[in-house]
Amino acid sequence: MEERIWHKSYAPGVPWSLNYEKLTVSAGLARSARDFPHKTALNYMGARITYRDLDEMVNRFARALLDLGIREGDKVAAIMPNIPQVVIANMAALRIGAVVVLNNPLYTERELQYQLEDSDSVLAVTLSVLVPRVEKIMPRTKVEKVISCQVNTYLPFPKKQLFPLVRKELYRKIVTTDKVLRFEDLIRRYPADPVEDRGEWDELSTIIYTGGTTGKSKGVMLSHRNISCNVQQFAAWFPNLERGKYSLVGTFPIFHSAGFTACQNFFCWQAWEHCMIPRPDPKGVVEILKRDRPDFLPGVPTIFVGLLADPEFRKMDLSFIKGFFSGAAPLAADTIRDLKELTGATILEVYGQTETTPIATVTPWGGKIKPGTVGIPVPDTDIRIMDLETGERELSVGEVGEIAIHGPQVMMGYYKKPEETAEALRGGWVYTGDIGYFDEEGYLSVVDRKKDMIIAAGYNIYPVEIDNVLFEHPKILEACAVGVPDPYRGETVKAFVVVKPGESLTEEEVIAYCRENLAPYKVPKAIEFVEELPKSTVGKILRRELRDREMKRAQGPG
Repeated sequence: MEERIWHKSYAPGVPWSLNYEKLTVSAGLARSARDFPHKTALNYMGARITYRDLDEMVNRFARALLDLGIREGDKVAAIMPNIPQVVIANMAALRIGAVVVLNNPLYTERELQYQLEDSDSVLAVTLSVLVPRVEKIMPRTKVEKVISCQVNTYLPFPKKQLFPLVRKELYRKIVTTDKVLRFEDLIRRYPADPVEDRGEWDELSTIIYTGGTTGKSKGVMLSHRNISCNVQQFAAWFPNLERGKYSLVGTFPIFHSAGFTACQNFFCWQAWEHCMIPRPDPKGVVEILKRDRPDFLPGVPTIFVGLLADPEFRKMDLSFIKGFFSGAAPLAADTIRDLKELTGATILEVYGQTETTPIATVTPWGGKIKPGTVGIPVPDTDIRIMDLETGERELSVGEVGEIAIHGPQVMMGYYKKPEETAEALRGGWVYTGDIGYFDEEGYLSVVDRKKDMIIAAGYNIYPVEIDNVLFEHPKILEACAVGVPDPYRGETVKAFVVVKPGESLTEEEVIAYCRENLAPYKVPKAIEFVEELPKSTVGKILRRELRDREMKRAQGPG
């Protein structure tokens, strides 16, 4: 097959297929603790937790969950940012065969209630400041108990002592009741003796909710097999990187599929050090880079754009960085160029979805890098480009269509949503809703989301292409193009632009620039300058939110 030729040619040392260890990620953590007991697992703002200590805390919390009546298949909701407790709670639940339900701690009461209710969660582990919110919605869910965590528990001195004074909005004294328990009390109460791993290979292990930008979010069901195989696929991508030797910055939140795989499961499997950052921003990332000198820096494009706009980042000696992982959205060519010039490190683009656990393709490590692509399929992963009209005809190299993915990392389905599952999963292939194409060397390019495609006067226009052109303008920091109603063309293009600090631009200048770099039908007809663009919790620009805003404007009042 052509795909196998591409794979061997461009991913040095990576096999086309793997012999997977039938080992859950929780068991993988226990192995790392045996192999590298004194290696730092979690580096929380300068405080270090070794692999032996982390595994022991997982055992303690697993015993606490068992004592609270949690059994195989029970749903345990985690509602936390990247703090040590989220890794401990997740791994403990997986170890006893319970199902982890990942939740965004920034969600509103309505959003959180929907996910707790829909997932049938019976216990929630969350921040102390969120306990009142969870208590309020408990009567409308199956949640019976709440375990409360403090953000400062594992901070180093003197940050731990100062935290309640300087970050009052994130600290709340916990009053225990029969329904509210303290995480720290449970960790101290139970022994650290090894707990038998009860995770069954093909059983449900995790539910991660999709973004829900259109209607209700869907709970993606992932098995122990899904998450373990995806970790092993990613680990195989770096044949020359040994276990126990490297470190990465956890800019992806663990409640997101990218963070769950890369910033929890992968680092535990590989016995790497995770430099934790609860809420990533350029200043916080720079602080970690200066203090810990990590080997790898993952992030969404907006993180890298923000860092490149930070003078302190540009002045640093960044020679210690071996690689960048970028995901969630395409990385602009000038961002790739600037990072490469500044650090000399490799920039790897990662592509996938929550439905694929999420990793499906990666830029080859040590192989050919092609800006504008998201690399080639990881081992045991087949990708087809299907026609947009029927989804039944496979397209040839260079033809644009819907991306369909098959592999051991493809989800079990959507929780309690058989119709949506049948629509997304067809014969074991997940139809992603992403539009893309393969080039002659087998590299995948993602053009856009199927639902975001703009159809103007019969032309198909992909907003990402316009975004990339705007990103290359020397005075533009960020940009996002959307389709807006037009009485003549059906839709037309409008671009939202954030200008770099200290610079100025006019609408005419931006449109003139676009005319030089885009076909006439793709040129935005309107430009709106904004202070910032709406983003998700992982920093992904929310194109749908901008488009919905424009639709409401077009409909007028009422």
